[in-house]
Amino acid sequence: MATPLEDTYWHKGMRRKLVDSLRRKGVKEEHILSAMEGLPRHFFLEKAFEEKAYEDMAFPIGCEQTISQPYTVAYQTALLEVQKRDKVLEIGTGSGYQAAILALLGARVYTIERQETLYLKTKALLLKLGMRSVRCFFRDGTKGLPEFAPFDKILVTAGIDRAPQTLLDQLAIGGMLVIPVGSDVQRMERITRVGEKDYRTERFDQFKFVPFLPGLKKKEE
Repeated sequence: MATPLEDTYWHKGMRRKLVDSLRRKGVKEEHILSAMEGLPRHFFLEKAFEEKAYEDMAFPIGCEQTISQPYTVAYQTALLEVQKRDKVLEIGTGSGYQAAILALLGARVYTIERQETLYLKTKALLLKLGMRSVRCFFRDGTKGLPEFAPFDKILVTAGIDRAPQTLLDQLAIGGMLVIPVGSDVQRMERITRVGEKDYRTERFDQFKFVPFLPGLKKKEE
């Protein structure tokens, strides 16, 4: 990853252009755009992608994973309706960019990564950036973090055929799960827990994510 030390006027100018482009694409939540303008995305990418870091594109981050395009990050974050001090579970830490955005919005973030290589690299980066409100776990995301439940919000950053009941069970009453559902192409769903066993599902736009896989991938494998 690029050493998170240098954030130049060029980088800041490119972030402003990116945020302007997201506004034109319909992102209206200024607090989210402000967080994205303030967070150097190039810190979360390999040096080779630094010059393109502020294009609205996904990029590979290793382990067959990607950093989501900024529009997708803004879209999912808006659906989550994050409030300050919300307890948020993220499934799929990846580069750590989405977790950092949630933290900048005031959330207490618990984030799970199944790829040990990414987990170790991203945990170190988030600590270096001073993201103390983000707690990283090397775990199987399909199981969530029952010992820390319930969560006000849960965000899944990988595609799956249906929302796992294990995650729904870890929502607080009134809590929301945002998850891309589908096989080849996913439709974004927001599932609100309205009672002990009752949920309300809303469906939104289509996206394409890497698959939500069970199990762990050890560094040496």
